[in-house]
Amino acid sequence: MAAQRDRFSTATRLRALGEQAAARVYRAQSRRLARPRRGGGQQRRGRLTGRAALLALVVCSLVVALAYPLRQYVQQRSEISEQRRLAREAADRVEELRDAKARWQDDAYVERQARERLRYVRPGEIGYVLPDGAPGANAGTDERLRTRGTLAPRPWHQNLWDGVDRADRPR
Repeated sequence: MAAQRDRFSTATRLRALGEQAAARVYRAQSRRLARPRRGGGQQRRGRLTGRAALLALVVCSLVVALAYPLRQYVQQRSEISEQRRLAREAADRVEELRDAKARWQDDAYVERQARERLRYVRPGEIGYVLPDGAPGANAGTDERLRTRGTLAPRPWHQNLWDGVDRADRPR
């Protein structure tokens, strides 16, 4: 309503000024209406930028708020999988130990281990030991035990003494 009143009042004023002045005023008004208003365009753009900034702020705050719990969740999932893997390994080890215990319950197995590892013989049997370095000295038994990993390549006291010697030597 105010715009129409302004237009009528402008038209009334223009009649008084004359045709030439009217043409100038109408040209100025048409130019003003043809080009975008700076204040309105910037105001609208500013409002959009403000909304975009607010949206960016909300998104950033959500990311920051969810980052730590999400990281904790992923870390706990990896810890759970690691604990499950360790539990499976422990269960496998328990099964191996049960099998070994069952083998040691067998008298024939115990006797065979005593003969191979400790060089025991039954009463009435004669045990022969060849000195180290002699051809064929414990060739079959030692190699078989070394491949299974039950016989050390050297006696324990030699390993101990070599460790003491190595500790005394400067690097």
